[in-house]
Amino acid sequence: MSSHHIIREKQEPALIIANGEACSEELLGQLLEWSPLVLVLDHAIYRVLELGIKVDVWLGDFDQNHDFDEIRSRQYPLKIVHTPDQEKTDLEKAIDYLVAEGFPAANIVWATGRRADHSITNITNLVRYKETIRLVLFDDYSKIFPLAGIFEKWYVAGTPISLIPIGVVEGIKTAGLKYNLNDETLTLGHRTGNSNEAETDGMVRISALKGDLLIMECWD
Repeated sequence: MSSHHIIREKQEPALIIANGEACSEELLGQLLEWSPLVLVLDHAIYRVLELGIKVDVWLGDFDQNHDFDEIRSRQYPLKIVHTPDQEKTDLEKAIDYLVAEGFPAANIVWATGRRADHSITNITNLVRYKETIRLVLFDDYSKIFPLAGIFEKWYVAGTPISLIPIGVVEGIKTAGLKYNLNDETLTLGHRTGNSNEAETDGMVRISALKGDLLIMECWD
């Protein structure tokens, strides 16, 4: 897979490659093409090396032995960031790193699938960063991002859109969906906005007064 080094300014989202289920090479290639910085998490470095991807930052707690000199030589120049803090996941630490480096946005891949606990944590933790960095998590079936303020986007009719609350979300209002919400409440585990869709070709608008809401664009 070709190198990503096309955009070098912080005008496009950085890319975080986690260590869950791999996405298609087509999706990964599209994200790599426009990423000013590629950051890979810990043990995923070996999968990245097999694909021939050039990365900029390798981050993790490195709790198992690695041949750092050999990997650095294959990825030169490579910044290695040791983050031993066990109170946060490697993905959280990667997001913190990008925030500290001044990146306004990041895309995330390989963060779902495999272990369910990792997938749930990676998805739900997105809402923690909605005020500091724009995050979008991709896999081959979903595009997931937290609601921050008022969301508006043009969709093709029938596009599946799910609204998943993290905890309780109040005062949800939508327009442009097949099943619109009017100042309503969603609660994780009790009532969610799963498998809604764009009613017609046109704008969809989503807002909420209180709480953390995930928006998911899905496809089979």
